[in-house]
Amino acid sequence: MHAALCIHQQLRMILRSYRTLARAPSSITPPSTCPPKRRRYAIQAGGAPIAEVFSARTKYIHKQRAAANIPQSRQVDYLRDEIAARLCDRLLDINRHFPRVLDFGANACNVARAFARPSPDLNDETGTKVTEPIGKRIGEIVCTETSPSLLYRDEHEPFNSEMAITREVLQNAEYLPYEPDSFDLVLSSQSLHWINDLPSVLTQINTCLKPDAPFLAAMSGGDTLYELRGSLQLAEQDRLGGIGTHISPLADVRDVGNLLSRAGFKLLTVDVDDIVVDYPDIFALMSDLQAMGEANAALRREKGGISRDVLLAAEGIYREMYGELGEDGGVRLPATFRTVYMIGWKEGGSTPRALERGTGEANLVDVLGGGGRIG
Repeated sequence: MHAALCIHQQLRMILRSYRTLARAPSSITPPSTCPPKRRRYAIQAGGAPIAEVFSARTKYIHKQRAAANIPQSRQVDYLRDEIAARLCDRLLDINRHFPRVLDFGANACNVARAFARPSPDLNDETGTKVTEPIGKRIGEIVCTETSPSLLYRDEHEPFNSEMAITREVLQNAEYLPYEPDSFDLVLSSQSLHWINDLPSVLTQINTCLKPDAPFLAAMSGGDTLYELRGSLQLAEQDRLGGIGTHISPLADVRDVGNLLSRAGFKLLTVDVDDIVVDYPDIFALMSDLQAMGEANAALRREKGGISRDVLLAAEGIYREMYGELGEDGGVRLPATFRTVYMIGWKEGGSTPRALERGTGEANLVDVLGGGGRIG
């Protein structure tokens, strides 16, 4: 009892020392008031990035290992499926047929699965309800991924019969082996945040698109998992006297528009969506991240994992700073996943010009929705 009391008092002293880092929890957590560090890129030929932040080999191993346990891998696909669905919903306003589509970094073909869903109830110009799956407007979708185990995990699932799906294993995640003007649409969901030379990859995507064709993508960014990041930093500062790198760096949302513009895209739209998922403890969160294949792959990551002492301290800090009381009376730990959605068009003869800044009459959040909790 005395030992538990001492630990509790010690924890409260840590929290008082770092109280300025705490944020009030909410269903949709506001962005950080501290400006995040900006990532800098250099554009060059695809396939050999000048500066490497992530280890492609490590990420390949993570995905292969995660996909080996098929039931668990499917169980933790809740986040990828939700983000893929929200990304595909952005196609509802593009009234086109897409004969050939590229899904770059397809994971387990989550986008193709989302295409097979019934679309939300919408009215066409005659007032008739439209519930036909978006996949009916897709001719062929080429799904690419570096991990064959993840790519072919669900090849026998029912959604494969809804459209023509071609799976191709990429030898290099930084290189697109396709001819110019090859695709009518390119999508990417939850893969671009592991790319080292993002400007080069975006330029290659622009090249393989046909003129006046769209590119839609969703990637983790900014303050994703800020609760976990802050808790680990405080725990390590107290237990070890320093801070290690346990969560991979993410792109600054303010730079995404500039990157798209530099890659040659026009009519840009960039918006941010926060999804909050509740976990019973920090260990369940970290276990799910590992099962997703989303463990840290930064080259400068700490070797040997996190010590038990640091993990226990981080659990207490996380619970004290961000814990929320659930309906069952227990404490739940919210984890914020911030997703950056982007839309850009390859310039063509019929590409319209963007309106002047400030002339918009609709709030993008009201149009697209988003945010909130899942789980």
